Amino acid sequence: MSLQSTPGPLSEDVVRRAPKVLLHDHLDGGLRPGTVADLAAECGHELPAPREELGRWFAESADSGSLERYLETFTHTVAVMQSASALTRVARECVEDLAADGVVYAEVRWAPEQHVEAGLSLDEVVAAVQQGFDEGVAAVEATGGVFVVRQLLTAMRHAARSQEIAELAVAWRDRGVTGFDIAGAEAGYPPTRHLDAFEYLHRENAHFTIHAGEAFGLPSIWEAIQWCGADRLGHGVRIVDDIEVADDGTVRLGRLAQYVRDKRIPLEMCPYSNVQTGAATSIAEHPIGMLTDLRFRVTVNTDNRLMSGTSMTREMTALSEAFGYGLAELQWFTVNAMKSAFLHFDERLALIDDVIKPGYAALAAESG
Repeated sequence: MSLQSTPGPLSEDVVRRAPKVLLHDHLDGGLRPGTVADLAAECGHELPAPREELGRWFAESADSGSLERYLETFTHTVAVMQSASALTRVARECVEDLAADGVVYAEVRWAPEQHVEAGLSLDEVVAAVQQGFDEGVAAVEATGGVFVVRQLLTAMRHAARSQEIAELAVAWRDRGVTGFDIAGAEAGYPPTRHLDAFEYLHRENAHFTIHAGEAFGLPSIWEAIQWCGADRLGHGVRIVDDIEVADDGTVRLGRLAQYVRDKRIPLEMCPYSNVQTGAATSIAEHPIGMLTDLRFRVTVNTDNRLMSGTSMTREMTALSEAFGYGLAELQWFTVNAMKSAFLHFDERLALIDDVIKPGYAALAAESG
C-alpha cells in the first residue's frame, strides 16, 4: 500500500511508531519533572511546587500568558543543571525519552554559558552532556534501536559570549557537536550583534541556525539570513507576514518569502510552543498548514517538551488531526528535517534510505 492511500487523521499509536527527526529541542526545556525534583534536592535548590505537582506547575506557568512566569520555568531547570553528574543524567534521559517517542535523529540545543555557575568550565559542561548522550545511545542500541544525537551549542543573544561559544562548537564538532545557535529575546537583540561569531563560523565551514521570526517579525528573519547567513531558521513562523492571500485564494509571496522558499531554507517549526507564546492562535490556525501547502522546507519540532507538555508524537498527531495529514505528509516532514540536519550527507542519506522510508513503508503496509 502506498503512503498516499493512508490519509489522516492518524492514531497516536501509529504516529509514535513512525520514525521522526527533531532539529529544535532545548535540553533545559525537556527535563522530567521527577528529575527536576531529584536534582533540586541534591543541590539544595528551592522549587515552586512539591514533586507531585511540579509537572503541572511547569505547564501552567508556561501557559499563563505571563512572560515572567514562562521565563521562571527555565530558572529552575537551569539551576539544577550546574554539576557534571546532573548534566549527564539530563542528557541521558533526553535520549531515552526521545527514542521512546520514535525519534531516530535529534539535534538538542543548550547554552553552555548558563551551566558554569558551580565552577565547571565550558569544556567540562559540554563533555558532561556528551557523556549522557553517549550513555543514552548505548542503551537504545543495546535494545536493537537506532538513535543518532548531536549537540547544538547556543549562545544567549542578550549576552556577549557568542564568539567564545562559536569557538567551543568548532572545537567540539568532531566529538558530538554539530552546530551553533543563538537564542533569547529577539526584540532589541538582533542577530547582527553577533556578526563576528557568524563570520568566524563561515570561515571554519561550520553550520549554524538562528532563532528568528518567532517573537519578532520579518526584520529578524532577513537579518538572520542575509546578514548572518543562517543555514536554518529557528521557528521562522513570521515568514507568513510576507505572504498575501487574496479573497479568491490566490497567494502572492513577497521577496523574502520567495527567497526562503526558493533557497529551501529550513523552518524549524514548533506548533504547540508557538501557540503558547502567541505566535499562532491555535494548531488548526498555525501557519504551518499554509507553509506546507506552499511547499516551504517545513520541519516539525518540540522546542521545550517540559514547558509545552509535548513530544514529537503529540505535535504530529495534532497536525494530523488539524489538517488531515497522513503518513505521506509525516514522512515528508521527517525527510525534510533529515535533509536539513547538520549531519554529513552520507549519514543523512543512510538514515533516510535505511530507517525512515522503510519505517513509513511498514506502517503503510499495516494499514493496508
